[in-house]
Amino acid sequence: MTVISGQLSVKTWEHKHMSGKVFVWLLITFLLGTAPAQAQQPKKVHRIGFLSTPSSSVISARIEAFRQGLRELGYVEGKNIVIEYRHAEGKVDRLPALAAELVRLKLDAIVTSGPQPVRPMREATATIPIVFAFDDDPVGSGFVASLARPGGNITGLSTQGAELIGKQLELLKEIIPKLARVAILGSSTRPGTAQAFMEAQLAAPALSVQLQYLEVADPKDIEIAFQAATQKRTDAVVILGSPLLNSHRAQIVELAAKSRLPATYSRPEYVEDGGLMTYGANINDLFRRAATYVDKILKGTKPADLPVEQPKKFEFIINLKAAKQINLTIPPNVLARADRVIR
Repeated sequence: MTVISGQLSVKTWEHKHMSGKVFVWLLITFLLGTAPAQAQQPKKVHRIGFLSTPSSSVISARIEAFRQGLRELGYVEGKNIVIEYRHAEGKVDRLPALAAELVRLKLDAIVTSGPQPVRPMREATATIPIVFAFDDDPVGSGFVASLARPGGNITGLSTQGAELIGKQLELLKEIIPKLARVAILGSSTRPGTAQAFMEAQLAAPALSVQLQYLEVADPKDIEIAFQAATQKRTDAVVILGSPLLNSHRAQIVELAAKSRLPATYSRPEYVEDGGLMTYGANINDLFRRAATYVDKILKGTKPADLPVEQPKKFEFIINLKAAKQINLTIPPNVLARADRVIR
């Protein structure tokens, strides 16, 4: 009995010892396994808005560039960020209602696809941060107090578009040495148009060029403008950026070719669709960089403290097919400076 009792005592001690070990192991596992989970707060899903005048198909490359910028910063749509898209389909009068709709959603920030949606967006809210993906003249438009100190709830990126029109005229002069008359097509309702024409007037005398401004306020004005340019024996045309013009770029490119008028455009999409050339800020890059503004705002920085940034990338694109179509020879020295040549 003594031996048996001793065996039982040993087993009992071993059982208790093992139970203690198991308890300690379980306690450590619990502390290591649950403490981080308890410390890890559920990640907030940010909600932002995106307001544009054109339809999504017109600016699909820009939207994708913005989304790429967000992905580079760790944002994944549907996971840690939701984007509420609203497009006016080229109808400016729809913007105020769409802006009000976005404000009612109580979003963390709102991105506009250009200068035109900013005004109705600003009228709809003075508190929700607004980021414009690009603007030719944000100070002149009254959206920011200055580039360095925007003030208020609006900031974003500048294209320097108005300042670049002088360069566009210079390139036209290099391509067409006898250039004397240039028609400029634009929409006065778009912020930045007046400034662009003013810059063109400053550059024109040195190039011995006379300018004619042709207003395009309605789609029917596009054909009328080209007819007027032809009647005035215009040597070339400059197409300023505007949602209306951008939405009808295929018609504009076709009319330029039909009128046998060399044209320089505000956006690469025109040249990709058969237009002659474009020189300006890389708009897709500006949309990608707009994501950086959104990121900083979501992390607590106020728009008033985020300076308006200038373009870092510029594009000079020439379409040789378009040149051949109107029997225009592009000088080799100009062709050599192009960032991209469409053949």
